[in-house]
Amino acid sequence: MSQASANLNIMIKAARKAGRSLVRDFGEVEKLQVSVKNPGDFVTKADLKAEELIREELTEARPNYGWLAEESTEIKGADPTRRWIIDPLDGTTNFLHGLPHWAVSIALEHKGEVVAAVVFDPIKDEMFTAEKGAGCWLNDNRLRVSGRSRMIEMIFATGLPFGGRSDLPETLQDLARILPACAGVRRWGAAALDLAYVAAGRYDGFWERRLKAWDMAAGLLLVKEAGGLFQAMEPNGNPLTDGDVIAANGPAFDAFAKIIRGN
Repeated sequence: MSQASANLNIMIKAARKAGRSLVRDFGEVEKLQVSVKNPGDFVTKADLKAEELIREELTEARPNYGWLAEESTEIKGADPTRRWIIDPLDGTTNFLHGLPHWAVSIALEHKGEVVAAVVFDPIKDEMFTAEKGAGCWLNDNRLRVSGRSRMIEMIFATGLPFGGRSDLPETLQDLARILPACAGVRRWGAAALDLAYVAAGRYDGFWERRLKAWDMAAGLLLVKEAGGLFQAMEPNGNPLTDGDVIAANGPAFDAFAKIIRGN
């Protein structure tokens, strides 16, 4: 990859440390699947432990930065212009069920804009990184979004509402519109990796509602630096604050967004 900044190197180191801890715990979860014990509590502990490792690494290196993470309360930093946005374990339900598809997501925000991003899949040893203006990388390889322009050849990813969430009718309507127009829709249960896969050209696009900032902060920069486009469901909105996103390669974006928005 290109010459990483000091901040990105700190983020990579923190992601690797958390990843090692999670891989060890994942091995235990796979054993728990066949027992009568409930692995849920164990996974919660694994998640919290990963966040603590990331926090130690990042706050030691940058004690003045703010902190927004899934498993803890927000911390305002002495430097109000910079904050970390962290999901220590994106894809918790996959992890809980022994499915090897989950990631560590770390983003750095400066004056309201994400400027550095890491999404690390430790099971596959795939480290997706990006910095503002410096491109998107997977390990040592430069990434670009897919070049597909025919919707019928494209694969899209999304999340499906679970547990009686109120956005189920909207999502079913989305699927009714998009499925006849494309080559398929995937639901792999980790938004950070879905966005990383758009950046890598594996998916042609992604959309989801009811997300949190930590689900997509890093992934959105990956998409942008790989040449992709994204918007909130409301075209002038902000995905990180609105909690929804449409992302795709350049050739597909307008047609894809139009289908998802139903207009």
